[in-house]
Amino acid sequence: MLTLTEVKDISGEAGDFQVTLTQHPRYVDVDKCIACGACAEKCPKKIPNSYDCGLGNRKAIYVKYAQAVPLKYAIDPEYCIKLTKGKCGNCEKVCPAGAIRYDDKEKIISLKVGAVILADGSETYDPTNHDTYGYRENPNIVTSLEFERILSAAGPYSGHMVRPSDRKEPEKIAWLQCIGSRDVHLGARGYCSSVCCTYAVKEAMLAKEHAHKGLDAAVFYMDIRTHGKDFERYYNRAKNELGVRFIKSRVTRILPEPDTGRNIIRYVDEGGRRIEEAFDMVVLSVGLGATAHGKELAERLGVDLDTYGYPLTSSFSPVQTSRPGIFVCGARQAPKDIPSSVVDSSAAAGVVGSRLAEIRWSQTKTQPVQESRDIRGEQVRIGVFVCRCGTNIGGIVDVPAVVEYARSLPGVAYAEENMFSCSQDTQ
Repeated sequence: MLTLTEVKDISGEAGDFQVTLTQHPRYVDVDKCIACGACAEKCPKKIPNSYDCGLGNRKAIYVKYAQAVPLKYAIDPEYCIKLTKGKCGNCEKVCPAGAIRYDDKEKIISLKVGAVILADGSETYDPTNHDTYGYRENPNIVTSLEFERILSAAGPYSGHMVRPSDRKEPEKIAWLQCIGSRDVHLGARGYCSSVCCTYAVKEAMLAKEHAHKGLDAAVFYMDIRTHGKDFERYYNRAKNELGVRFIKSRVTRILPEPDTGRNIIRYVDEGGRRIEEAFDMVVLSVGLGATAHGKELAERLGVDLDTYGYPLTSSFSPVQTSRPGIFVCGARQAPKDIPSSVVDSSAAAGVVGSRLAEIRWSQTKTQPVQESRDIRGEQVRIGVFVCRCGTNIGGIVDVPAVVEYARSLPGVAYAEENMFSCSQDTQ
């Protein structure tokens, strides 16, 4: 796995591609970094955290999220004081492993491969493109992705459901569907993004679970499209058992109340009546679209795209692009949910495996295995590895003290702590 790496060019033909890659510098030696976090703790530079949609901050040296693979820190060259101004250098001073590499350089890598699978996903619609509802100016109008981060225990508010403007718990929340989808306005897309109705139902149900004083949750929609296994049942449960209101309507405008921070939603219901209702927060259920980088990459690789920037495929070859040997899967092929993306990825892997079956193992190298020896009669040597599980265990248990205690036990020859023992990086 090559991280911080992008495809620059692909030449050749199916079964014999030459791929040119650019690997951007991490400025941290992955073989030495132990992900202890000392560097981020001492870094003085705080910047908006894009993973939290700008609702929280991160440091210039960071791990993108708690269980990133590999679990290694990286320095953001755009904001690092040392790399931009030649000052600071705190992370190098405090790193116990000597892993900081300010002189790290960009690398060009060339690979020979038999096939390529495009799996770079989609992006959510940016409501500032056509700011109908005042999202840009109103902190209590958030996107569905921002609301996900608000609810997350690892998010900017530690899982507390509060309004961004005043950190108060909302009593009424509205979800507005089809933002950037099923719309022909400037910058929007005419198709249904297929996931928004179901994730809005999920968010409304989770929000009710997070509320301490009860929550009035309302979903404003044109049509509910909860296709997928048992998703309609999920929708009916939210409506009939949990009391989530579903209002078939067309929202015309949102008016802020500066004194209270609430938002008045003006809408026309299915009976043609004009209605106003105030809510503490509004969540915009944004659709999915092809990324600008994905479009540019596909064009560079000679892959034909449709009107919306997705690779052209056919009903009977849904993962085959217009260029032989290059396949596509998941949300890069079209907007879709996780189960559908898993089906796609399995299909793409299966097709590639069948195409390359004849040459499988032809370039495999055998790694020498250390010979085993008879240890009968030797002194017992036990290894103890204590997992911090990020802050899940480390925030409660004094893991270093446990490791030190383990070292004192009879037969223990080695003891250490791991940030995530289950991660590929640790194993």
